[in-house]
Amino acid sequence: MRLLVTGGAGFIGSHLVEQALAQGDEVAVLDDLSTGKRANVPAAAAFHHVDLRDRDATFRVVRDFRPDVVSHQAAQASVSRSVRDPHFDVEVNVLGGINLLDACTQPGVAVERVVFASTGGAIYGEVPEGRRATEDTVPAPQSPYAISKLAFEQLLSVYRSQKGLQSSVLRYANVYGPRQDPHGEAGVVAIFCAAVLSSEPLTVNARKVAGDDGCVRDYVYVSDVARANLLAAGGKLAGSVLNVGTGVGISTRQLAAQLFEAAGKSVPIATAPPRPGDLERSVLDPTRTEAALGAPLVGLPRGLALTLKHYEARA
Repeated sequence: MRLLVTGGAGFIGSHLVEQALAQGDEVAVLDDLSTGKRANVPAAAAFHHVDLRDRDATFRVVRDFRPDVVSHQAAQASVSRSVRDPHFDVEVNVLGGINLLDACTQPGVAVERVVFASTGGAIYGEVPEGRRATEDTVPAPQSPYAISKLAFEQLLSVYRSQKGLQSSVLRYANVYGPRQDPHGEAGVVAIFCAAVLSSEPLTVNARKVAGDDGCVRDYVYVSDVARANLLAAGGKLAGSVLNVGTGVGISTRQLAAQLFEAAGKSVPIATAPPRPGDLERSVLDPTRTEAALGAPLVGLPRGLALTLKHYEARA
């Protein structure tokens, strides 16, 4: 398979690139390096330093590489930034995405499928206590980021019906693991790992009131997300939408406690008000995920230990 990965120099994309190369695929990466790192791209993958908002350059990469499948991981991925600057969010996540779809359907190009990294952690809105969002849950986006992701999902449906471009949508829970940026706005596990290893205080943003246990999230390890992407790329997933999560909800303070246990040390915890755009509770139903992946998903204790080991090695 010839696979083009947008955002392939980033956290999730680079893991996908590694797994694709390991199974013998020919891989190219398109990334503007705004958040990704060139060092994350294996030497065996062709690299194109391109911003998806550059329509001509995007067309050229797709035309020259002629992928069978495109895995679209590139995104403006911060909920809080989307609230501050919704115009930029739409520029990257919708308009940049349209450039990619048009490139995939330009004359002389035969892309069979686009796999889209969407969001289950934001697109369903608030998930009530005791419940998990299934793929059939009606989306209720509450941030510009979630809205832009849902808009692109709907655009994929249009390109499927009007231009014959097949697609798969993966709605991620909160992805964590090695290479996540601890200095960005997204990625609480990476941020907490950096704080623990440097003996700095960490901050728990409130769910409702400063001092509570924080928002409840479903944390999924990055290697499982990469596996789901490759199954989707090979057309091996039933249905066009799949949640990629564990179904286990954990508060931010509980996450910190598990991390302290994995690290064998603790640091002070500061509290802060809720962040604009953050949901209080988001947990995904993993039934289809587990059936699709076959092997068990990586549990949080093991995933945290593997992630800590990565950051310890970097330190």
